[in-house]
Amino acid sequence: MAQIGIERLTGLIAFARAASLGSYTAAARALAVSPSAVSKSVQRLEQQLGIVLFLRTTRSLTLTPEGRDLHDRALRLLREAEDIEQAAMAARADPSGILRISAPLPVGVHILGPALPRLRALHPKLAIDLRLGDQFVDIIEEGIDVAIRVGALADSRLKSRRLAPHRLCAFASPEYLRRRGTPRHPDELAGHDCVNFRFQSSGQTLRWPFASGKRVFEATPEIGITVDTSDGVAAVLVAGGGVGISPTYIAAPYVKRGELVPILAAFAVDRSSMIALWPESRRANPNVKAFLTFLDEVFPARPPWDEVVFAGQ
Repeated sequence: MAQIGIERLTGLIAFARAASLGSYTAAARALAVSPSAVSKSVQRLEQQLGIVLFLRTTRSLTLTPEGRDLHDRALRLLREAEDIEQAAMAARADPSGILRISAPLPVGVHILGPALPRLRALHPKLAIDLRLGDQFVDIIEEGIDVAIRVGALADSRLKSRRLAPHRLCAFASPEYLRRRGTPRHPDELAGHDCVNFRFQSSGQTLRWPFASGKRVFEATPEIGITVDTSDGVAAVLVAGGGVGISPTYIAAPYVKRGELVPILAAFAVDRSSMIALWPESRRANPNVKAFLTFLDEVFPARPPWDEVVFAGQ
């Protein structure tokens, strides 16, 4: 029986990832190698097979008919290889090797990042690869073990667990409130300087949600400054830029230092939930099981950031 070489296997892996993700750069990120390494592996595979797999432009990769056929076969090969890897990992008891985690940038910076040294102390054989960004990540295609997302995501290939509410509240600096007064109702935001958040993924600006009893309504105050990162909004507010809406986990450190004050707290709303997602194939993976257990500590029933923000409310 003819044997397939390591170089050809490497080419098949690089090709499958590039075809699934649409670019060498995305494939390189998923495989933790350089884009040039992915490109060279695919080119060698094309030379070995004697076919063209991609129609290339400066901005995109398009599969040829031969490439589409090979892509389906390569994905089946990779799925079999992953099943073998997961079975081997499940056979051992201790978490070890690489745990790949994906999360939105602010969740990673404010919640996960500070907690990871504790995870490493519990499981010193575990190496953590934390990938932060607001762009959509295909968990299965990019080989992510666990992803943290904000909001529900319907995907039958994934298991999920609710972690904590994604609670939004209005904030302003003490200096701004001394100058301009403290609004007691969302209707009183008219005439205030307001700072808003723009979603990088869609370009849409946040409509300010408030809760009154069981009813949730939205306000659209006149905006003076718009920023496309949550931390950027907080920075403007701390500098006295006005009133703005922020997730409580981002604002909590500023509140603790006395740099921001929660306002309209009686109208704060749970906009959605932070959830953990992982592929069904990872259910017995000891790394995933250890991380999911650890998340119970990181996201307790009463999140510490909400305790800070709503203390005395």
